[in-house]
Amino acid sequence: MKRIADFLFETNMLKELTRTGYAFLGAGRETVAEHSFMTAMICFAISRIESGIDTEKLITMALIHDIPEARTGDMNYVQKKYVTVLEIKASEDMADGLPFGKEMLSLLKEFNDAETREAMLARDADQLSFIIELKKYHDTGEKSPAKWLPFIIERLKTDTGKKLAQSIMDSKWDDWWFSDYSE
Repeated sequence: MKRIADFLFETNMLKELTRTGYAFLGAGRETVAEHSFMTAMICFAISRIESGIDTEKLITMALIHDIPEARTGDMNYVQKKYVTVLEIKASEDMADGLPFGKEMLSLLKEFNDAETREAMLARDADQLSFIIELKKYHDTGEKSPAKWLPFIIERLKTDTGKKLAQSIMDSKWDDWWFSDYSE
């Protein structure tokens, strides 16, 4: 149990680590944990509209896809041009001694390899989480998301991810709030 407690304290650090890409965006702030939560919620929604997938695997991949960043930090694409991130080593060290460590490593590998349906959907959910944030900032007057959104949308691989992105782009970030508004 001590090893699991240490793991939970380590992953709790993701609530403190901010995603570095927002500095280049010029607006916004999000922690790795906030991003992972939103990615998991997107996977939950996807699991209810996609048939024949392993829901637990899909949602678990979303929850753990960025946990190595508790050790490596969040590296944006510019930083990755100059710094080699040892994500596999960080993942292996993090998983060492955990009763579910091998399963975690297997799911991280599956996510990164992006060959299974669940991995492709989880990776799309990862991008959809960013699209939702960018759309919110765009709708509230920030200009730079307009440059970023086409690149992020282009990363989507599944029909479900593309359809969901289109619906996000066709919506305003606060439509849900005003749908039944009354005084």
